[in-house]
Amino acid sequence: MKGRILVAGIGNIFFGDDGFGCEVARRLALDPPIDGVTVKDFGIAGIHLAYELVDGYDLAILIDAIETPDPPGTLSVIEPHVDEATGPADAHSMDPRAVLAQVQAMDGATTRFRLVGCTPADTGEGIGLSPMVEGAIDEALEQVRLLISAELAVAQPAATAGAGP
Repeated sequence: MKGRILVAGIGNIFFGDDGFGCEVARRLALDPPIDGVTVKDFGIAGIHLAYELVDGYDLAILIDAIETPDPPGTLSVIEPHVDEATGPADAHSMDPRAVLAQVQAMDGATTRFRLVGCTPADTGEGIGLSPMVEGAIDEALEQVRLLISAELAVAQPAATAGAGP
């Protein structure tokens, strides 16, 4: 295989729908393991995610609640670019842009990124997802699995191309 994939759940489970990424990562971790794929719930530990990314991954799939003008529960798959990231990473903040900026500052900017985001309905204090965001979990799982499959399909020919008979 060409490289590794990190699937990173992001969010704060104590603020309602902000726990979306954590819940998706939790459910993905129940799937049978796949060689070269690491699934972790980073919660609000942005600096830990940045250090993990510096270790080197070919693809990082970040899962998070993201503010969009779309209705709550709407999923978006975005390709964030490290050069668009701004701001320092805070050890207790999980703004993906700040994490990407920190990774770039630590010379770990070779990772490609995808962000699977869900528009939240309620990020106020409280544990549990709103019905709209809970309803988006299965689709988010499918999106992440498709991204993993696509990456592995590209990596597989690269790994076997050099193998002789």
